[in-house]
Amino acid sequence: MGDDISSGTFTREQRQKYRQKVRLCLDVFERMLVEHHFDFERPLTGLEIELNLVHPDMQPAMANAEVLQAIEDPAYQTELGRYNIELNVAPRPLPGDSALELEELLRTSLDHAEAKANEADSRIVMVGILPTLMPDHLTGEWMSANPRYQALDDAVFAARREDLELDITGVGPDAESLQMLTDSIAPESACTSVQLHLQVSPGDFAANWNAAQLLAGPQLALGANSPFLFGKRLWAETRTELFLQTTDTRSPELRNQGVRPPVFFGERWITSIFDLFEENVRYFPALLPETTDEDPEAVLASGVAPKLQELRLHNGTVYRWNRPVYDVVDGRPHLRVENRVLPAGPTVTDVLANAAFYYGCLKMLSADERPVWSKVTFDAAKVNFDAGARRGVDATFYWPGFGEVPWDELILRHLLPMAEEGLVRWGVSTAVRDKFLGIVAGRCRTRRNGSSWQSDTVAALEDRGLDRPAALTKMLELYCEGMHSNEPVHTWPLP
Repeated sequence: MGDDISSGTFTREQRQKYRQKVRLCLDVFERMLVEHHFDFERPLTGLEIELNLVHPDMQPAMANAEVLQAIEDPAYQTELGRYNIELNVAPRPLPGDSALELEELLRTSLDHAEAKANEADSRIVMVGILPTLMPDHLTGEWMSANPRYQALDDAVFAARREDLELDITGVGPDAESLQMLTDSIAPESACTSVQLHLQVSPGDFAANWNAAQLLAGPQLALGANSPFLFGKRLWAETRTELFLQTTDTRSPELRNQGVRPPVFFGERWITSIFDLFEENVRYFPALLPETTDEDPEAVLASGVAPKLQELRLHNGTVYRWNRPVYDVVDGRPHLRVENRVLPAGPTVTDVLANAAFYYGCLKMLSADERPVWSKVTFDAAKVNFDAGARRGVDATFYWPGFGEVPWDELILRHLLPMAEEGLVRWGVSTAVRDKFLGIVAGRCRTRRNGSSWQSDTVAALEDRGLDRPAALTKMLELYCEGMHSNEPVHTWPLP
């Protein structure tokens, strides 16, 4: 959920001071983009995976404090809900067999974490939305003990001044729907994702961000894994709409006026990373207005990279699906594109297949002399994103040169060969390309991802006479078996 804060309450004076400090940081950042040396000689990738905890009966386990104490690994941290934890993977280069080494590292780490979680009567599940989660689970002591989370909850409702309304309607002839009010951001904790990071130079940032926005729709069709929320089958990737609605600081009247939500796809192609940070400062009020003593102008003048903490904290409360990141490591500043589109799971190998597809395509799209985004409107990319989230394996996209095209045809005919060439240019080994892009091809040919497997499995179990709660519980048991097998989800059998 971002950087920690020291307090959950803020005065009017603090808010005014924070706004001034954020604008000062923005000015300093603009100067740095022109004058300062950013670290990008050896581009690194990063990975974060958000996870769920369940009891042996597959019901949510509000036990992250006990589980983290048992794991004793700083790579694992709390998340918003007490049934959530997060795994942060150290940055690493892409070339060679790095992805195969990462697969082994992740499986070893997660196996260890699972064994330790078992000691706390818990199991770890890597999935976009925990299928057995129900509203009753999110009452009482559901929130992790971190001042940032309570401050976010307070800030959202202080801005809204009324309860949040969840209103999500599924697709298709047998569409189900969910309508409910909530007096906290608790349902946001259901959204568990994978974040892919790529370190880039200032000059290359815009092309990589624009390319990532284009890829968001195909990413969702390929990797959707969140069809159920509170017992209802909704979108293929319900997580995207749930996240938007549970962080929405706008009243209905402000929505009608066109005020931008904190979960923001964007509204235009960019020419610089500065465009995004400037939009943040111009359009989004502070949710966590905590200031530091750093004078960024003086720090920069001394030859040191400033932390720009206020700008970073503000950026952390604007939830773009492709977020710009400024950070300083070992005294050297760098920039990253943080891709937040994908849900967690179903397996480590599926996660890395999604990553290989993304990084390969990004390499090619961002280097194109006549980029694809110059041939398509930004609105078309947003429509593709919505189609991938709503329909998953039934999605159709608009793509220049293809017109309206089914997602699997677009990937097999165009994007998968592009990803292959991109990984070659990254210096990725043949073994990595064959394994992980082969999984992408397999999902396209079978038209099966985590979301369709979950939905089809629940339907099969209901046909056998199970009611929805029992079918979801049994499905999650089978899901966990597949997750631990590390076999790609498109090969999992149906019951």
